[in-house]
Amino acid sequence: MPEWNNLDTMRSFKLLKDAPKVSVRREMAGDKGADRVKSCCVPMACGLAYNYAAQPVNADILEKLSALADEAQLAEKYAELYSGGIINTGEKRRVLHQLTRGQLGSDVIIDGVNKREFYTAQQEKIAAFAGKVHSGEITNEQGERFTTVVQIGIGGSDLGPRAMYLALENWAKANGLFKMEARFISNVDPGDAVNVLKSTDLARSLYIIVSKSGTTLETLTNEAFVKDALQKAGLNPSRHMLAVTSETSPLAKSSDYLAAFFMDDFIGGRYSSCSAVGGAVLTLAFGAEVFARFLNGAHAQDELAMNKDALKNPDMLDALIGVYQRNVLDLPCTAVLPYSQALSRFPAHLQQLDMESNGKSVNRFGKPVNYPTGPIIFGEPGTNGQHSFYQLLHQGTDTVPLQFIGFKRSQTGVDVEIQGTNSQQKLCANVAAQIMAFACGKDDENPNKCFAGDRPSSIIVGESLTPEALGALLAHFENKVMFQGFLWNINSFDQEGVQLGKVLAKRVLARDTDGALKAYSELLEI
Repeated sequence: MPEWNNLDTMRSFKLLKDAPKVSVRREMAGDKGADRVKSCCVPMACGLAYNYAAQPVNADILEKLSALADEAQLAEKYAELYSGGIINTGEKRRVLHQLTRGQLGSDVIIDGVNKREFYTAQQEKIAAFAGKVHSGEITNEQGERFTTVVQIGIGGSDLGPRAMYLALENWAKANGLFKMEARFISNVDPGDAVNVLKSTDLARSLYIIVSKSGTTLETLTNEAFVKDALQKAGLNPSRHMLAVTSETSPLAKSSDYLAAFFMDDFIGGRYSSCSAVGGAVLTLAFGAEVFARFLNGAHAQDELAMNKDALKNPDMLDALIGVYQRNVLDLPCTAVLPYSQALSRFPAHLQQLDMESNGKSVNRFGKPVNYPTGPIIFGEPGTNGQHSFYQLLHQGTDTVPLQFIGFKRSQTGVDVEIQGTNSQQKLCANVAAQIMAFACGKDDENPNKCFAGDRPSSIIVGESLTPEALGALLAHFENKVMFQGFLWNINSFDQEGVQLGKVLAKRVLARDTDGALKAYSELLEI
């Protein structure tokens, strides 16, 4: 069994802190920089590659990071996770999201149930249902085919599936694999539901209610909102509604739903895109084959994350460099910058994945830690971000590490040449230019035009954003967050920080308030 120790107790971490710092500007200049770009590249699954040339590391730092990975027993802790160990110490649960997309270790049997078989059975059930919808075997009351699927959920029941759908929507259309449009309702603000319902055909839409417990206030409120709209349109909600929930929730056996697909307590919401939470909406939108390809890509990346050699394990190396930035260089933020419009909501998903997982100030045993943990994550697709917050990234007083994502070819195959180059080439040119501008900066007699450089970045590069590449990309960041949680000795798989606000909101709605809470309730006329 691996040992769980705080980061600041590890000898290799102390040596890392004492090591001489590396200048990205010097390392990336001239021919040395060109050689570095070629050598600092680690293959990922499905044609992706992780390139860390513009990170402030050299052979000495990498050697010490590798030693830290060994001392922290990162590979052994990952093995314990995928073998069914109780990794979620806060809730005393296993962590099994990798099992939704493939078997890494031995069978995980819980209460006599093989969990891999349970997850594949749900995927098969979803595929069979979606096939009947696509073929017209399942229709609305008028015998018309359903054309739209609307997911009703919040947090991990919305951000991940929404990001994955948007990432593959144009690819599916370009490849003749688009089945149904997907829309999403998450915010309890009635404007969210109204906007979606007004822009869809109620009679030809399916609605997926996603709540593991079956008690999520925002989701149940939006469900009631949608049911009311269906009833007012003369439609029977039970002919239009599906549930994704646990087998023990109030939704599981209800006749209010056309079908129910199950998840369990071993998959947290932000890790649920590969479960029925993402599977139902993505399979209805694109078909079972596309969803299977997405799962295959995630599994292939999970397999690479098993490598005990940190320098050949892209997920582990990315995590180690991130911890070096956070705990040695004292950099509190990370920007995720996908140069792909298809990944427009991917930074928002990673924001929840990272900050909800590693936004902790006590270790796995409930003791306060004496060092920073999860960074603040933000981001926006390029080149939009260049005309927004890049000014601060280039010339602001804070250094913000950057994680670029780029693809050599567009998803659609449609482009036009303007001034000698096409749009995709212009997009990629901007990625290359930004990395070098951040790394090397520019000297100028005018202080306003002077760029200090030494702004670290990495880039994940792929040929094109396919289902397999998307799955690998998702798994990379899930595994990175996991490894960082291991290094910080925190529990990355509970989220107690979201609970207090929910409890107080229920008190407000029940008129059970006093003091400032009552005053704020009156201010908002609740």
